[in-house]
Amino acid sequence: MKVAIIGECMLEIANAAGGDLAKGMACRFNYGGDTLNTAVYMKRLGAEVAYFSALGSDIYSQWLLKEWQLEGLDTSYVLINPNAMPGLYMIQTDSEGERSFSYWRGQSAARQWLQDEQAVAGLLRELADFDVLYLTGITLSLMSNAVAESFVRGVAALKKVKPLKVVFDINYRPRGWSSEEMARARMASLLKLTDLALPTFDDEKLLFGDASPAQTQARYEALGVKECIIKLGGEGALVCAEGSAHRVASENVSQVVDTTGAGDSFNGAFLAKYLLGGGLIEACKAGHKLAGTVIQHRGAIIATSDMPSLMDA
Repeated sequence: MKVAIIGECMLEIANAAGGDLAKGMACRFNYGGDTLNTAVYMKRLGAEVAYFSALGSDIYSQWLLKEWQLEGLDTSYVLINPNAMPGLYMIQTDSEGERSFSYWRGQSAARQWLQDEQAVAGLLRELADFDVLYLTGITLSLMSNAVAESFVRGVAALKKVKPLKVVFDINYRPRGWSSEEMARARMASLLKLTDLALPTFDDEKLLFGDASPAQTQARYEALGVKECIIKLGGEGALVCAEGSAHRVASENVSQVVDTTGAGDSFNGAFLAKYLLGGGLIEACKAGHKLAGTVIQHRGAIIATSDMPSLMDA
């Protein structure tokens, strides 16, 4: 199945040894972004993935594009805007591996691309060649109101003429939205078209005020989402389908180094396993295994040599 993933990848600056950047320790330079992280892991595990985004023509954009191509991603849909550059973020991790971010992305090439109705119309035409569409709430947050409405209408029209499977993770980050009301409305409009949802319960609690995963499950079912995997951090995940729910335990990790990319890697392994023929429970176990490995390393994208065996299990 051909998978289209839409989003933004940014340049990353992080403390080389973890901890507080303010202490002036040496920093490492890398890249990351929720959708790009998921795309890389899906491709490594055998999925056919095209990444839709925008970059500049600067040396950093050229480096990003080359890195994505080395991972085997189809980058032929990446728009090059010579008047823009990639976004930038700085990341810190605390003593328990939890991370916090600071962003400089207001004028990034990806954000400019997703403010342009004509460009998004072209994007929708290109999506007609794909079987699966994956995006997140961060992708939606980059769009203007008019573009978001056009995008949702376009996806709805596509689904009427072809079996396009929409996969969505709300991945709610408050700083990316002008208001909670806008975020809730835009998320709900896309969820009505979603076939498979991959939310994290903490995000649902923060944005929608859900008191329990069962409440999240009920709301997703009311929106028409057929399959929903609610990620619960160290407590595993809740696999919801056909009105039932089954909890799948997470991997037992003795030492968490860095939780950056935990949800993204779970999504990547889950989707690769599921789209290549695995069942929901089996795919969920693959997601836990990869996420459990990723959080024992620094950074969202681990070395290929550190990847656990997932697809033959």
